[in-house]
Amino acid sequence: MRAAEINRKTAETDIALKLDLDGRGESQIDTGVGFLDHMLTLFAKHGRFDLTVQCTGDTYVDDHHTVEDIGIALGQAFAEALGDKKGIRRYGREVLPMDEALVLTAVDFSGRSFLAYGLKIPTPAVGTFDTELVEEFWMAFTRNAKCTLHIHQMAGTNSHHIIEGAFKSAAKTMRAAVSVDAAFADEIPSTKGVL
Repeated sequence: MRAAEINRKTAETDIALKLDLDGRGESQIDTGVGFLDHMLTLFAKHGRFDLTVQCTGDTYVDDHHTVEDIGIALGQAFAEALGDKKGIRRYGREVLPMDEALVLTAVDFSGRSFLAYGLKIPTPAVGTFDTELVEEFWMAFTRNAKCTLHIHQMAGTNSHHIIEGAFKSAAKTMRAAVSVDAAFADEIPSTKGVL
């Protein structure tokens, strides 16, 4: 079973996260940040990942620690659930329309961490959510999942649609990349023999 359970406790957050890469898109999300709850629910549904996240964080200060630390925990869960990455397709890509927004994502579960972030979110907030935290989330994720992730906005002026499109596109991209290719189920997808 390609699953992981991450418990991460700091002076700023207390996170319990469960991930099943071969799930049905079911989720139970309670981060204390409503907009992030919505994005993680979408991520689970569109990636068909089963995801449970419970977080108590210092949101009375701001949402930064909660958002970043959940990105860390989710990245760690992907890395743990993938193990040696034997048999995975490794790469994924998606171009996703979200009304007037168009977002392209591509991922390589290469063992190397890199984020190419190209979202130009026009407003500083969606409701009470600070939109600059979207980049913080994905940076924390890529560093801990040890993957290369490109997220680029090709069109769009609605902040909510741009961010939602990015989360949905990333989910579908990752679903493709972590899926097992039956023809190569016992092989590491690298000429190095390790990822």
